[in-house]
Amino acid sequence: MTTSLVFYAVLGVLSTAFAFVCNWRLFVGGISDRVSVLEGLYYFFGLVSLCLGWYFNVRYVHHYGHNASYINYVKALFSNWASDSAAQDYTIVNLVLLPLWTIVDGRRRGLRVPWIFFVMSLFTSLAFSMAMYLAFVERQIRYNRAESAASRTAQPQL
Repeated sequence: MTTSLVFYAVLGVLSTAFAFVCNWRLFVGGISDRVSVLEGLYYFFGLVSLCLGWYFNVRYVHHYGHNASYINYVKALFSNWASDSAAQDYTIVNLVLLPLWTIVDGRRRGLRVPWIFFVMSLFTSLAFSMAMYLAFVERQIRYNRAESAASRTAQPQL
């Protein structure tokens, strides 16, 4: 394990923990305490992508040694026409569309600090942060429904 891998792993854990801490209300209080099937699928595939991504990233770092850098990683993404196509998709989704989507949609839905999912993607993986965002949105939807139902029953009927 290299210093850079540990550094990025710590930042990945911290950004993920920050997302949970800022949205803690979604995970406590019994309003939406159970994990739905859809939310569970998001967590499952997010963790699978995280493990696969880190497996390949660790191999990359060990294979290239001191030449393993973010710049060389990005250059390697664009090594042939097929990977160029995938790399440009990945780059635009990760650096433009994911932040726009999570920040705008997250605010509309009531998620706190929705920009953290973009930050998380820089240290974990795009698929992991996207899966976490979708899981949080799923939980936020259930939270909003439960909160709305509770406020309707709390008001006296006229």
